[in-house]
Amino acid sequence: MTDLPEHAAVELPKGSWWDRDVVAWQPGEFRLAAGHDLTYHHGLEPVFTDPLLVACPASFHDPEFRAPAPDGVLAVERRLGGRPAVLVAFEAGAGGPGPVSCLVAAERLDVVHGTVLRHWRADAAAGQRFAPWVRREK
Repeated sequence: MTDLPEHAAVELPKGSWWDRDVVAWQPGEFRLAAGHDLTYHHGLEPVFTDPLLVACPASFHDPEFRAPAPDGVLAVERRLGGRPAVLVAFEAGAGGPGPVSCLVAAERLDVVHGTVLRHWRADAAAGQRFAPWVRREK
């Protein structure tokens, strides 16, 4: 369809990012959280701007990123009417008997690195980020 270069496997910063969940999905943004234990905080957020197609569970574990298969790229191009700027493919555990194949197409991918608290803490450092659902106590 196009002569654009192939989409490569996404590479994230080194770290313990085996647990993932969706922290925001709104018009213009699909944001995942990544960490080794998502109970209290997470340390990495892949942020997809202007998501065009999202096929992944709400939470998953141990994703193995790979380059999208050529037939998958072709199917996405047909469905969207063109090639997306970002196409991320991976296999992940989601609680079932085997891994699930996942795919996210978007206009842009940014990776935000830094601790994001998932519960209110009055002793949080100035400028500390909180997950979108955290209500600040007075």
